[in-house]
Amino acid sequence: MSLKLKGTNGYGHFGWFEVHCRICNRTLRIGTDLVYKCPKCEKKYEAYFCEADKRGLKGKCPYCGTELVPVP
Repeated sequence: MSLKLKGTNGYGHFGWFEVHCRICNRTLRIGTDLVYKCPKCEKKYEAYFCEADKRGLKGKCPYCGTELVPVP
């Protein structure tokens, strides 16, 4: 008998659309919050950033210096 978590695959579950800011660890919801990412470091470091930290970084990735882009 397998254990199933109810609601984790449902449409209302936000777990599939949540990421964390790499600097302040704030939980960001894609589609609701303004989220920025580094196109080069997204896969390697999960480089997602909140709007406040993007301003503090002057729009550049702290790992590689690439311009941050908004997540659609």
